[in-house]
Amino acid sequence: MNPYIVGILVPLVIALLYKNSKSTKKRGVPVDVGGEPGYAIRNARFPTLLETAWEGVSTLAQLFEMACKKHGHKHLLGTRKLISKDTEVSADGRSFEKLHLGEYEWLTYGQVFEKVCNFASGLAHLGTRSEERVAIFADTRAEWFIALQGCFRRNVSVVTIYASLGEEALCYSLNEVLSLSLSLVNAPIRRIDIYPKHIRIAFASLQTEVTTVICGAKEMKKLAEVSGQLETVKCVICMDDEIPSSASEMVQSGRWRVVSIVDVEKLGRENPVDAALPLSADVAVIMYTSGSTGLPKGVIMTHGNVLAVVSSVRTIVTGLEDKDVYLAFLPLAHILEIAAENLIAGVGSAIGYGTPLTLTDTSNKIKRGTKGDATVLRPTVMAAVPAILDRVQDGVRKKVDAKGGITKKLFDFAYARRISAINGSWFGARGIELLLWNFLVFRKVQAVLGGRIRFLLSGGAPLSGDTQRFINICLGAPICQGYGLTETCAGGTFSEVDDPSVGRVGNPVPCSYIKLIDWPEGGYLISNSPMPRGEIVIGGPNVTVGYFKNEAKTKEVYKVDERGMRWFYTGDVGQFHADGCLEIIDRKKDIVKLQHGEYVSLGKVEAVLVASPYVENIMLHADPFHSYCVALVVVAQPALKEWASKKGIAFTDFAELCEKEETVKELQASLLKAAKTARLEKFEIPAKIKLLSDPWTPETGLVTAALKLKREAARMAFSEELSKLYQS
Repeated sequence: MNPYIVGILVPLVIALLYKNSKSTKKRGVPVDVGGEPGYAIRNARFPTLLETAWEGVSTLAQLFEMACKKHGHKHLLGTRKLISKDTEVSADGRSFEKLHLGEYEWLTYGQVFEKVCNFASGLAHLGTRSEERVAIFADTRAEWFIALQGCFRRNVSVVTIYASLGEEALCYSLNEVLSLSLSLVNAPIRRIDIYPKHIRIAFASLQTEVTTVICGAKEMKKLAEVSGQLETVKCVICMDDEIPSSASEMVQSGRWRVVSIVDVEKLGRENPVDAALPLSADVAVIMYTSGSTGLPKGVIMTHGNVLAVVSSVRTIVTGLEDKDVYLAFLPLAHILEIAAENLIAGVGSAIGYGTPLTLTDTSNKIKRGTKGDATVLRPTVMAAVPAILDRVQDGVRKKVDAKGGITKKLFDFAYARRISAINGSWFGARGIELLLWNFLVFRKVQAVLGGRIRFLLSGGAPLSGDTQRFINICLGAPICQGYGLTETCAGGTFSEVDDPSVGRVGNPVPCSYIKLIDWPEGGYLISNSPMPRGEIVIGGPNVTVGYFKNEAKTKEVYKVDERGMRWFYTGDVGQFHADGCLEIIDRKKDIVKLQHGEYVSLGKVEAVLVASPYVENIMLHADPFHSYCVALVVVAQPALKEWASKKGIAFTDFAELCEKEETVKELQASLLKAAKTARLEKFEIPAKIKLLSDPWTPETGLVTAALKLKREAARMAFSEELSKLYQS
């Protein structure tokens, strides 16, 4: 046979076989479970639920100690050196802080372990006893991780509080853990045995109040402002050397004892105390949710809960090893980040700390001409939330469109060639051509995040299929979606590296069973064809104990079946694909019945409409006493200003532009286009909209730290505007 023909046929046959093997791969398989009738799936590679991936390791404290002994001389925690702070004033008179940051300065595993041991001993000398609770209220940083591991080493439970919490939520979170014991039993939880054993609650005669808070100087100012409502706080450990003057007043009054984390370590170094290591069933963290549906709820997590998820991700992320570098910038008060950093430390990799505002060379707080965190660190692994990935995509597209000409044509052609290959075309860009496009076109995009990313995890909220595909192609690395909740330690499902599909959240992680149960009111049944559908229920060793001081809510959403399995009822609605992967299609709480009987899924519609280039954020609102929906639209400034410039529309400020009639019409047309593309029903499309010029940030209290909409907070904040939309 002609060698040229062989050279063509052999790759085609191999590609066909590879394609067929991937299309028929079973990622999740049915499993027999107890409890409420439903359709349950487990991970196809794990016939039994995974509790730990490390022999002899049953707690996070054991995992960390093992890693430190094994990787003592390798880098663990890195922080950028602050060279200078400058203030820049914009044309409208607003001032912005800009940072000039240097290289990363590293602590080895051995050095961090020494700090952790010293902090644990110092904590004991300050009077904190095992099985008590300490609150950490700070942005993500190396000291956060050190304090966390120090608490674990003394079997002290950590209460996590978002640094972005407003005054009301801050007081609520602190006061709840600073008050009396669990109303469930009027005594503190000491130890909770979870799956596969029956739950056992043992009580200790220790005090229930949290008297110690660990925070940064910025957060200490917030504490001082609400100090009158925090009567039981006695000791504040500051991660910074600088003590705010407002806190100094609390010290002088004798109400607080303020000590730096360095002094706590020094105290421990001079007075070492033996470790009091926890057991798997001991409470590791009481994590306050970001409160997207109301005030935060404290979720009680054991060491076994979190370790099960850490272990599961360890089996999914292929090739994770001690040569990897992880860029940490998500809130450590979020379970996604705690699980990620414990995993990275557990395998001997390095963690470099950054912030969302210093992430790239063009980030808001980076001084012009200096480098962002990703450029300096050059990470290989990252976790991100969809809102940040959406911004990366928007930023790249705007730059490409702005350059125009041959640059835009080349990018669009290369992107189309990669889409063709991913969609299964024989003649899409692969092999040498793929390397060529990566070098000529996508290399500049990859450089935005350091140029070495080989794996990205997206969690915390749904990621659009368009963004997932775009980031995957441009970075040349898999971006895997995960689905989970604080109540399941972020564990539920996780898309595998070789799964090219978008719009799904993967198959069950090895520590979880995923079950769908009928929800007749919404029309979702496991008997639906072609896919079983229903409310998502998660079971396994990662399912947490319940809510702190909230027996009623715990009983509502946590159930234990006749086999001793603990299940969490998520309120999300999903459907299983033939290969065992899950797709999120709705949420029970987001469904509103309109006046004429039509049901509207608010979250589903919002996910469609946010595709408009003019939309930065959106909240759909449906009143049961009306037959149509309305919406609040937070406008994307660059896109709208560019449109106004092309149309020759004059305006003095952005707020004025948002009020103009022609602007509202342009936004409505854009939303209608996105709605028609997604084939929304007429009653699902907002009939009237209100444009908002100010962005929604965690500081405004309108979105969570993971940038998810806090619907009730937004509804209350803009109740007058919503009423006017229905009255006009």
